[in-house]
Amino acid sequence: MKKIKILGATAMLSVLLTGVAIAQVGKPFIHDPSTIMECDGKYYTFGTGGGGLMSEDGWVWNSGAVRPGGGVAPDVVKIGERYYVSYAKGAGGAQHASNVYVMWTKTLDPKSPDFGFKDETLVASSDGIEDCDAIDPAFLLDPTDGRLWCSYGTYFGFIRLVELDPKTGKRVVGNKALNIAIDCEATDLMYQDGWYYLLGTHGTCCDGANSTYNIVVGRSKKVTGPYLDNMGRNMIEGGGKMVLAAGGRTAGAGHFGRTVLENGVEKMSFHWEADLNQSGRSVLGIRPLLWKNGWPVAGENFKEGTYEIESERRGYALELVVDFTRMAGGMRGFGRNSNEPIKPVPSQELADVLKTWPTGNIDVRIGDYMFRPHQKWTITAAPDSIGYLGGPYYKIVIAGTDRALAATAEAEVITVPTFTDAPEQLWRIDQLTDGTYRIMPKVVPNSKEKLVLVSSGDSTPTLAKFDMNSDNSKWNFKAH
Repeated sequence: MKKIKILGATAMLSVLLTGVAIAQVGKPFIHDPSTIMECDGKYYTFGTGGGGLMSEDGWVWNSGAVRPGGGVAPDVVKIGERYYVSYAKGAGGAQHASNVYVMWTKTLDPKSPDFGFKDETLVASSDGIEDCDAIDPAFLLDPTDGRLWCSYGTYFGFIRLVELDPKTGKRVVGNKALNIAIDCEATDLMYQDGWYYLLGTHGTCCDGANSTYNIVVGRSKKVTGPYLDNMGRNMIEGGGKMVLAAGGRTAGAGHFGRTVLENGVEKMSFHWEADLNQSGRSVLGIRPLLWKNGWPVAGENFKEGTYEIESERRGYALELVVDFTRMAGGMRGFGRNSNEPIKPVPSQELADVLKTWPTGNIDVRIGDYMFRPHQKWTITAAPDSIGYLGGPYYKIVIAGTDRALAATAEAEVITVPTFTDAPEQLWRIDQLTDGTYRIMPKVVPNSKEKLVLVSSGDSTPTLAKFDMNSDNSKWNFKAH
């Protein structure tokens, strides 16, 4: 007979109470990271000082990216078959005489025969006297007309914008730099639904756990501005709506980058000036990027814990297909003595119902949430598994047991008695741009399709293609 493993009470309580949000793993140490770029199945980001980080899966990061030129605060954009990289270098310190350069390569993989940067060109400069410091460049390839823009600047004066030639990376002849913001640095530009957004890094830099860096935003109907925040304040006058600030044991969020994986699934990259769980070092951060009322919002990395998994379609909960075990007591209301002593009624526990469950595979369904053991799911990072951009794969088990949610070769979902780390038992959890979640198995056996957990009806979970426009594809996690 197969036995269901029951977790110890101490371990169970730890999972229930901690709600740990997991950080990037490996050695994700970097300062001033560029926008994350995918190339031939790997992820790259460049940082100040030359070089940068590389990841096979977007979760485990280590050194390995190669960028010549040294300097500070690079950025990268792909146009056609070229990857353009910008960076800045100059006198440094209080001199503020700096230069912004752009170069390109056919691949970011330093082991490829096509790797090699070419045509380094000067696109912006500052003389140390004018009200601008030409560092911290960032690209925007305008999706509406294909024009290429570069913003740059620091607290020493204005943030400026210049236009580049997308075919060469060189500055458009005769183009004059425009002043678009003050009181920030490490800017970035993006376009969404008819608006241009200017992201800036506000606060103090380079002071470890004492850095007050945070990311702010304004928006405009024109790429050249004016960029106004949610209160109508112009960023040329110091405005900016908060996107991300310090939290937990991390401080100094700066150097925003946006990565759109697909419709409804976006990530934002940045650095934390100090992660107190990693010796206070500057580390790469990746969060879901959400959109709320027309403004970008930093989402939350998924936290381990025990949850109700709730369908956005109807609000019903994912549960085991087992007989409903009634609690004792019945209706207590009509005709009762109002002076009867009040005492708490204990909740139904796993031990009360476990012996009534089958010992083999058990199907799942969606039903009214009643805070019963067959509706409570403990979700933790799978041991020694690889991940995806911004997160690890998770195991999803019935709380207090090792009974695991799994995908089947028939594109259905079941639970198996024991978690074995099989790929069909590993789940990717992405927070979507509207704040709900997508739940996706790493593998559907005997299939190459990417399918997600959906509600095909009010009570029927299955696997199907993701549709951002349908609540069938969306879920919420509620801790009770």
